[in-house]
Amino acid sequence: MQSKRGSIHGMIVALVASVLSGCASVNQVERIVLPDSPAVSEFSGAKPGDVLPGGWRVWTMSRFKKSTDYRLVKDSGRTVIKAEASGSASGLVHDVRIDPREFPILKWRWKVDGLIAGADNTQSRTEDSPARIVIAFEGDVSKLDFDDSIFFTRVRMLTGYSMPYATLMYIWENKASKGTVIPSRHTSRVQMVVAESGNDALGTWREESRNFYEDFKRAFGEEPPMIKSIGIMTDSDNTGEDVHAHYGDISFLRADGTQDHPLPGPLD
Repeated sequence: MQSKRGSIHGMIVALVASVLSGCASVNQVERIVLPDSPAVSEFSGAKPGDVLPGGWRVWTMSRFKKSTDYRLVKDSGRTVIKAEASGSASGLVHDVRIDPREFPILKWRWKVDGLIAGADNTQSRTEDSPARIVIAFEGDVSKLDFDDSIFFTRVRMLTGYSMPYATLMYIWENKASKGTVIPSRHTSRVQMVVAESGNDALGTWREESRNFYEDFKRAFGEEPPMIKSIGIMTDSDNTGEDVHAHYGDISFLRADGTQDHPLPGPLD
């Protein structure tokens, strides 16, 4: 019985770390994000070091889980986030309130120097990725089916945190082709979309643009609700391997590629 409980506990801890359910701030300065604004504080407007741009915060799930290291560095003349994971899983998250119907495009930059050799996101025991962009959505959890409802309840009872109604991740995968939707093995409310795959683009900055509105409908079979947060995560807690990645600025755009809200600038 103890072994079974330990297995369930480990599974829930791993999932919650993956979907940004828990958060703990470190070296952060809070900034108010206006309702229905697509503004996400730019990494490029900050100074290299450990102090994050306003609005971003470090989150960790459990004191028993090793945290990934995130810091602002200069790369190719811009300030970006460098993530270094060594058998670890944690991330950075930025609260927003965005209507996907008005701002359906997500744009970001990232760079991965090496893959996680043992990673396979179709299997729960090897569900790691050198880089993830994570969107959490609001919604009515009372509409969840029985299995998901039970799982959400277990997570809340074990951790004290409530999972988002739905979580859409963009990941850098080892083998699955771009555009592939990979369901989480733990719950149907977490879906992963492969944005980059394999070795061909390693070591170079990649600028991504995805219509997450359409991706959400394809992955979940329903209209996307309001967005509550955007996050990044580099994790290798399942495989125990060492990996690092870089993340550039992230922005939400209208369908025509415009954004009529200025991004917050650096703090004084």
